[in-house]
Amino acid sequence: MFKRLNRMLIELPVPEHGDANAAAAVQELLGGRFGEMSTLNNYMFQSFNFRSKKKLKPFYDLVASITAEEFGHVELVSAAINLLSTGLTRPGDPDTTPLRNGLDARNSYYFIATAQTSFPADSMGNPWNGTYVFNSGNLIEDFLHNFFLEIGARTHKMRVYEMTDAPVAREMIGYLLVRGGVHIVAYAKALEILTGVDVTRMLPIPSLDNSKFDHARKYIEQGLDNILYTWSDHDYRDIDKIWRGENPETGAPLRVVKGTPKGAPVPDLEKKPEEFAPGLDKDHYEWVLNKLKFYM
Repeated sequence: MFKRLNRMLIELPVPEHGDANAAAAVQELLGGRFGEMSTLNNYMFQSFNFRSKKKLKPFYDLVASITAEEFGHVELVSAAINLLSTGLTRPGDPDTTPLRNGLDARNSYYFIATAQTSFPADSMGNPWNGTYVFNSGNLIEDFLHNFFLEIGARTHKMRVYEMTDAPVAREMIGYLLVRGGVHIVAYAKALEILTGVDVTRMLPIPSLDNSKFDHARKYIEQGLDNILYTWSDHDYRDIDKIWRGENPETGAPLRVVKGTPKGAPVPDLEKKPEEFAPGLDKDHYEWVLNKLKFYM
C-alpha cells in the first residue's frame, strides 16, 4: 500500500522560456528502456512478486523501499518535461495558429495529444511497454539485472545532461545522478551479500563520480549519495542490514533514514487556453466553484 505526499523530491527552477527539443530528449529518461518508468515497474513487480519475504526480509525491504523512491523519480522527470514546455505557444484565436511552434518541434505529439506535458514514451515517441520489466523470480538474477538497469539509466542521464544546458533539465538530472548512484551501490551490496562477488569492481561502467556535474555537487554536499530512505514510518527498516559500511566511491559512511525526504512544492502548471487545457473559462470556473461550495 502506498502513501502519497503532495511534495516533489526537489525544487525545480521555472524557466522564462521553455525548450521543446530538450523536453523531447528528457522523455528518454522517463519512458525509454532505461528510463524511470522502467526502474519503477521493474522494482515494483519484483517487490509485489517477491518470494520468501520473511526469510529474505532485508532484500525484500531493499527493493520495496527503492520502488517507492522511483515513483518520485517518475514525478520529477515528468515535472521537468512540463516545465520545459513553458512559454512555447501563446493564447489566440484558432485562425491565428497559436500552436504554430509545434510544427518546428522535433516531437509534435506534445502539442497535439498531451497539451505540452509528459507522457510514457521515449525520446522518439515510442510508447513505454511492459516488456521492459524483468522479473525472473530468481533473487540474484533480478538484482543483477537491477544493477545493470541502474547503470544504463545513469549513462542515459549523463548523455542527456550533455545534450542540453536548460537549467530545469540539468537540475533534475544532477539530482537523479546522485540518487541513481545510491541505487547502483545498494544493489551491488545486496549482490555481494548474496554471492560474495563485489560487482563494483567492474566499474567504471560508467564512473559513479558525480563531482564533474555542476548541478550534482550540491546534492553531494548534502550527503544524498550516502543515504537510503525507508519510505515508510515503520516498515522496511531491515535495509540497514545491507546499506551499511562505506560509500565505495568516497569512503563516507552510509546511513539509513527512516521515512521520506523533506521534499519541495509541486509546480502548479498554468492554464493553456490555446490547448483547451484545463478547458474551463472564467464563467465555467465560477460555476464549478459554486457547485463545490454547495457540497461543503
